[in-house]
Amino acid sequence: MVDHEESSAGRVRPSGKIRLGVDVGGTFTDLVAVDPDGAVRFAKVPSVPADPSDGVLAALTAAGLDGPLVGTFAHGTTVATNALLERAGARTALVTTRGFRDVIEIGRQNRPSLYDLTLDRPPALVPRELRFTVAERCGPHGVLEPLRAAEVDRVVEEVAAVPGLDAVAVCLLFSFAHPDHERTVAAALRARLPGVTVVASSEVLPVFREYERFTTAVADAYLTPRLSSYLRALERRCAARDVTVPMIMQSSGGVTELAEAAGHAARCVLSGPAGGVVGAAYVAGLSGVRDLLTFDMGGTSTDVAPVLDGRALTTSESVLAGVPIVLPTVDVHSVSAGGGSIAWVDAGGALRVGPRSAGADPGPACYGRGGTRPTVTDADLCLGYLADGAGLGGEVTLSRTAAEAALAALGAPLGLSPVETAAGVVAVADAEMTRALRVVSVERGLDPRELVLVAFGGAGGTHACALAEELGMTRVLVPLAAGVLSALGLAIGDVRRDYARPLIGRLGEVDLAAAFADLVASADLVAGAGLAAGAGLAGGHDSAGAVVLQHRLDCRYVGQSHELTIDVAEPGGGGGEAAGGSGAAGGWAAGAGGLVDAVRAAFEAEHLRRYGHIAAGREIETVAVRLVVTVPGPRPRPVAPRPDPTARRGRRRAWTDGAWHEVDVIPRAALGPGDTVTGPAVVEFAEATCLLRRGWTGVVDDIGTIVLTHTTPSAV
Repeated sequence: MVDHEESSAGRVRPSGKIRLGVDVGGTFTDLVAVDPDGAVRFAKVPSVPADPSDGVLAALTAAGLDGPLVGTFAHGTTVATNALLERAGARTALVTTRGFRDVIEIGRQNRPSLYDLTLDRPPALVPRELRFTVAERCGPHGVLEPLRAAEVDRVVEEVAAVPGLDAVAVCLLFSFAHPDHERTVAAALRARLPGVTVVASSEVLPVFREYERFTTAVADAYLTPRLSSYLRALERRCAARDVTVPMIMQSSGGVTELAEAAGHAARCVLSGPAGGVVGAAYVAGLSGVRDLLTFDMGGTSTDVAPVLDGRALTTSESVLAGVPIVLPTVDVHSVSAGGGSIAWVDAGGALRVGPRSAGADPGPACYGRGGTRPTVTDADLCLGYLADGAGLGGEVTLSRTAAEAALAALGAPLGLSPVETAAGVVAVADAEMTRALRVVSVERGLDPRELVLVAFGGAGGTHACALAEELGMTRVLVPLAAGVLSALGLAIGDVRRDYARPLIGRLGEVDLAAAFADLVASADLVAGAGLAAGAGLAGGHDSAGAVVLQHRLDCRYVGQSHELTIDVAEPGGGGGEAAGGSGAAGGWAAGAGGLVDAVRAAFEAEHLRRYGHIAAGREIETVAVRLVVTVPGPRPRPVAPRPDPTARRGRRRAWTDGAWHEVDVIPRAALGPGDTVTGPAVVEFAEATCLLRRGWTGVVDDIGTIVLTHTTPSAV
């Protein structure tokens, strides 16, 4: 137990420090506070789209947290994501090599919908009139056309003449290998345009392929002013409340300092979903599950991702809102099928769900805050999965009458009753989410029947059993913190930085050991001497262990157009941990041993898993070396709370298997370790709901997770 002292406000204050995670979603802002003894507290409040920091501070108030109570604070935000989706970023210019002005608009030949003749490509983030060129040219082996001072002065003045400019991206050809020209132009722009964000592609993504490098750098410039403005305002408001400076979750699944995130927004475009994957992998591991699919159904969208051997898979091939952002990102696939997704009827008379969402304001019709369009939440309420009159976030009370009225208006032209309409809405949403789970399993070479589904988010547990049945999965985990698991992932997240360098050549001809040793050395120089101890990297982070270095390699068969990223073990089996600065490079500098054979084996194993075949004997070429530097966060082990004897069970009607049935309704607080629930039943959490369909049985394990198992009909 924790010693306590009385605060000046009369509240009980633990003498230790709390780890805090706050996730701002499209509908709700979630908070998780991990006490020094491992106890976990939750809070959920409506988000404030006009100023998300209002929701952050409201969550702190709802949890009863004073600033001095908080030791570390990690934050996940959708500010960058929404700015990209809504095309509401900064007014941005582009400076590039003469002749390459239209690279970001020409793009690649791939089409998201090959046979849709009416589909337009999303507009480029920088319009053509704001793209400027400079006479210079580098090739693979160095400078072909020098960059002259007069050219730099000319292009800088042209850019400076643009009214209302907020950001500039500098993207020159071959700057990933020869960055001097790009650095010169960027430095001149920064000197001439103080207060304007200037991003050089070689600083953001020093790897080859000009289109992806250009789009990533442009996105970084386009999003950084808006995210920076929000984060700096949040920092000031936290300081006024005596709350520690928040760290920010990156798309890679690790947190970083606020200043680092504010300077490079493209690294945070999937900030919120990444926290959910981290939290799901953690709690699943405590329940003995290391291979899983995460299923996060929130108010605005559903996010799914694979986790293998306890680690979230990452990718460098993300495309968000039509913009390739080639930075390390948790391999999340999102669909617009959240609880707030609006149901509608298309021109052909078919029932559809999303992509529009009711959001937090006004929210679903059943919230009673002015919304009139039916949503998935309205359908769940109408079908009895949610309780009429239940409270959400302390400010919302669900109204079944309002939900049925909205569903009746939608279903009337189709000749459907409100219940039939609600069942149709749920079926359409479930089909969309099932397709998303197939994308991150079947299309990644994974058999979902061999994996466990971890359901979270406010609505994840409500739909999980139906999705698992469709995919042939027999186990579902619903964690104790299901409604706020993304915030838990933030609170326990590792501090992380990613580094990359090009290394193009045939395997066996390039010096992998030297490349990795150089990359480790440069990372030490960038992060400073505090990197090895964790203090400099973490900014006061109370780390649970030493700095961990993960070496990765992008490689492919010769002739392939895209590469795979594999893990590479350090020669000599160093274990990946570095207790002290520059010594981390020692293993690589000492010799490669069987490194080439190990790389080939790892690459072909991944190629077989992803594509189902290998080309034995075919040469492999390397493309880039990568280094992931992390300081592991603490891993508190939650303990399942004892059942509350005052929690009252009940029964109500719910629509399952095409008919109404009386089902058990069990407060989550009534369940303790070892307790069993048999479907059909509804388990009501404070922030979420779990629906057990017929044929499913749930058992509460020792950390409070409900482990659901699907049995055959004969065994029920």
